[in-house]
Amino acid sequence: MQNALMQKVEDAAVRASIPKFEIGDTVDVHVRILEGDKERIQIFNGVVIGRSGAGPREMFVVRRIVQGEGVERKFPIHSPRIADVVVKRSGLVRRAKLNYLRDRTGKAVRLRERFPTGKVKAELAAAKAERKSAKTAKKAKKAAAE
Repeated sequence: MQNALMQKVEDAAVRASIPKFEIGDTVDVHVRILEGDKERIQIFNGVVIGRSGAGPREMFVVRRIVQGEGVERKFPIHSPRIADVVVKRSGLVRRAKLNYLRDRTGKAVRLRERFPTGKVKAELAAAKAERKSAKTAKKAKKAAAE
């Protein structure tokens, strides 16, 4: 009986559109802040280092560095206080929880980008073409020597 009631309450709180993001993504979380009778939106940006729970109880943790100190915030995905989650950059990771980032500082905190865009993508394509041409030149040289 109690589980059925809990299920009804939780289903009422579920958001229709869940923002699409993964662990390792750099996101901007738009949080509604109440100050007296006014409401404003504050942006908390950082790297998603973990997700936990399921269904209406699902949470995600965002970590960022503020004045040399690590700050983590845990947000419920279905919270009405979350206005929006905007993915700024998609990081390539091989773990479900990125707790190892807590021990790192400076450039060691950076993650490789999952989908390189723009200039980086062009550089990767140029480097690949250069390697391929070097390989074919090496094969031609080897064939000429024989």
